[in-house]
Amino acid sequence: MTTHDRPLYFDHNATTPVLPEVLDAMLPYLREHFGNPSSQHAYGRASRDAIAKARVQVASLLSCESSEIVWTSGGTEASNLALVGTCSQHSTPGRVVITRIEHPATSRVCAELARRGWDVVSLPVTREGVVDLTLAHELIGPGTTLVSAMHSNNETGALQPIEALGLRAREVGATMHTDAAQSVGRVPLDMRTLPVDLLSIAGHKVYAPKGIGALYLRHGTRVEPVLRGAGHEGGVRPGTENVASIVGLGMACEVAQRDMAHESKRQRELVEHLSARVLSACPDASRTCAGVASLPNTLHLCFDRVLGDALLAALPGLAASTGSACHEGHHEPSSVLTAMGLPRGLALGAVRLTLGRSTTRAEVEQAAAMLVAAYKRLATMETAP
Repeated sequence: MTTHDRPLYFDHNATTPVLPEVLDAMLPYLREHFGNPSSQHAYGRASRDAIAKARVQVASLLSCESSEIVWTSGGTEASNLALVGTCSQHSTPGRVVITRIEHPATSRVCAELARRGWDVVSLPVTREGVVDLTLAHELIGPGTTLVSAMHSNNETGALQPIEALGLRAREVGATMHTDAAQSVGRVPLDMRTLPVDLLSIAGHKVYAPKGIGALYLRHGTRVEPVLRGAGHEGGVRPGTENVASIVGLGMACEVAQRDMAHESKRQRELVEHLSARVLSACPDASRTCAGVASLPNTLHLCFDRVLGDALLAALPGLAASTGSACHEGHHEPSSVLTAMGLPRGLALGAVRLTLGRSTTRAEVEQAAAMLVAAYKRLATMETAP
């Protein structure tokens, strides 16, 4: 364990802590500014003004208009609204194109659309975890209603060719959606040039609270509401707004815009150092998606001869993730790594280490030493007679 008797936190793609600036911005709207934003008196106006400011803060990070931001309860709802809301406008099912590495907030929605008669096509990815654009061009053809591809993969960190996919979608008259939960605040996103009509945001991935998110809805793009109620959010998403959390997301986006260049560079340097330290000491380990553009904070490794779950279980002082699943003692590799064509044994040895704003070089050194020691101990046990 660490000197503070708490595990080192290397799981920022799972969730991020709420920043002090974010909490400070939220507190007044959990105390004195409790008014309903729809109310016309002073209490309501205070909440309504706070929401308007937050909308500008989020829009500024994305280089879009504030009127193109729709509040949701999180990234999952944003993606559901984008997908179901787009398809619900059509009286007859058409074609939806997604990738084989999507988050369940997309893939499971599309599985339901398939049960309703939609033709759902999944784009393959390369061994590096990036969509195969040659096949994508063929599969995104006339008659395609919707294309949905995540901006960056939550497990491997690989950035996807969203611009090329979006341009192809426009060529055939399809709506383009991207789940950018992991990318927002970590890499630049400019909606003035990115050919995307709908973009999902998850607050808790960008140092805002859980239970808040947003959907970028390009002007002119229509979606049918998934929830039914009053006419909030331009009639797209009903429900009294979660004012404090909206304020928190706005402040988190302001901080992200302010610090992105510096933090991206710092975290990428730490990731490269961590990778070099582990790989030099563990010749049987390999880095997934090496050589392709990826999130600056994400390191995905595969350890041969050792289960990723077992490796992390041997490291109570390190909080990290593995994409595999275990059901009644039977281990299954991550569907993302399977889609990439990694051998089963190697995929089962996957470990994801994701850094954040508070990660220090000393913590990286400590994490590397812990990983190397645990791997060597487990690998020795695996090969012992």
